[in-house]
Amino acid sequence: TRLPQPPPPPADDPGTVRADLGVGAGERLFLQPTRVIQRKGIEHAIELTRRLGFPAKLIISHAAGDEGTEYEQRVREFAHLLGVDVRFEAALVGERRGVTPDGRRVYSLGDVYPHADLVTYPSSLEGFGNAFLEAVYYRRPIVVNNYSIYEVDIKPKGFRTIWFDGFISEATLRQARHILENPAEAEAWAEQNYQLARRHFSFSVLERRLQALLGDCFGYAD
Repeated sequence: TRLPQPPPPPADDPGTVRADLGVGAGERLFLQPTRVIQRKGIEHAIELTRRLGFPAKLIISHAAGDEGTEYEQRVREFAHLLGVDVRFEAALVGERRGVTPDGRRVYSLGDVYPHADLVTYPSSLEGFGNAFLEAVYYRRPIVVNNYSIYEVDIKPKGFRTIWFDGFISEATLRQARHILENPAEAEAWAEQNYQLARRHFSFSVLERRLQALLGDCFGYAD
């Protein structure tokens, strides 16, 4: 994710994204843009989807990778238990657009983000939070667990999110419903988040900090 460059244009036929991912007319698309591994806390996203009460599909964009399928099976069973339609769509979401061997369209993650009504990021542990910055970049509302790096390095900068501290509370649900039902406020949050990310996490900021660090190490000025 590169800030402050604007996101690329949507897919040539953006109306096909939701349909191809199994999201019907009148349904919300909640996007879990992570691998299916335990520290991603996907059970929280499933619980949130169930308790919000909107017709919705929870789309998981990545596979488990090399960490096995035991947790994925747990997620499938939990979704079935709560009656939540979770779609594992790693075959249709890739690094770039393409076509599957059986002729289905493959979308980039950047094609999918603009269609997300809500991005879920309920991780218990992250090195930083690439998916968080991606959601900010594409100006989507975010539900985020208060993992340690978020609490220390991201939240204090003023980002507007629907955050929870380890479990989905009634307050979490109220705030999520409010944002989903008030798109103008969601847009204002997204714009504030984008500008904050430009200020704190863009490549130009990184360049300046690296120059200062190298100057300190090697004794030269920029």
